[in-house]
Amino acid sequence: MAVKPVYAVGLDAGSRKTRMVICVLEDRRIRFLGCSSVDSQGWIKGRIADQGAVADSILTALRDVEAMVGISVGSATVGMGGSTLRGANGRGVLELGHVREVEQRDVNRVVDRASHVQLQEDRMILQMFPQDFVVDDHPGHRDPRRMLASRLEINVHLVTASIQEHNSLIGAVNQAHLIVEETVFEALAACYSAVLPEERREGIAVVDIGAHSTEMVVYYGDAIHLASTVRICGDHFTRDLAQGLSLNFEDAELVKLEYGSGLSERSGENAIVELPTPHDREPRQAQRKFVN
Repeated sequence: MAVKPVYAVGLDAGSRKTRMVICVLEDRRIRFLGCSSVDSQGWIKGRIADQGAVADSILTALRDVEAMVGISVGSATVGMGGSTLRGANGRGVLELGHVREVEQRDVNRVVDRASHVQLQEDRMILQMFPQDFVVDDHPGHRDPRRMLASRLEINVHLVTASIQEHNSLIGAVNQAHLIVEETVFEALAACYSAVLPEERREGIAVVDIGAHSTEMVVYYGDAIHLASTVRICGDHFTRDLAQGLSLNFEDAELVKLEYGSGLSERSGENAIVELPTPHDREPRQAQRKFVN
């Protein structure tokens, strides 16, 4: 009897590009099948302004990748980023009453208490990441089960999001005829796709630069210690080029994508960039090292 394949579908609905990837689970490994990328519509400054337009972009990406892979997709894991996401530390405490063996139900209860925090209006917990357990004032435990204790605590890192923005994203995905299996912090997804587990344990920061926001996660000891968003983003680099090279925004974006690099020292002194210029003006050039 043939085993039904298990597909893994990921959706990154960004303000500049909407991307979708389809993989299949084979022998406990993920095999890439196909992906699509289309221009995003309906976003203003990293936030959804037109839910229907966002849904149209998602549907276009969905049809493209379905045609490439030759299957029909019904659900996806959706990444969420943007300036509305924030990270904060939290703590849960459970008094066991007397010294006894810590059970799984105790772990579940202390985790549940850590998730019940007072949030501001229009805020929700997107994800919660356990850091360590404190057993009778002794921190640093990853798994407290079967340990003897009278008090159990847990330190967690919480990623919170705007309820309205989260609902708008879910609504757009649903309008594109997709079920949302889970929403995840985009920088976390980037970390899992680009960083090996042993690198996370040693300590690493992953910075995911988008068009209108930048997300970051910091791992140490296989636990998240910081999840954050900053307003420095790809468009800032484009505006810097536009001002520094006297270009309009669209031309500066072309120069950035074609010649840009985050490492200016790798650009040779004799490397020259031909700048976009109107037909009625003299052609202009710039050093690629200056551009970078």
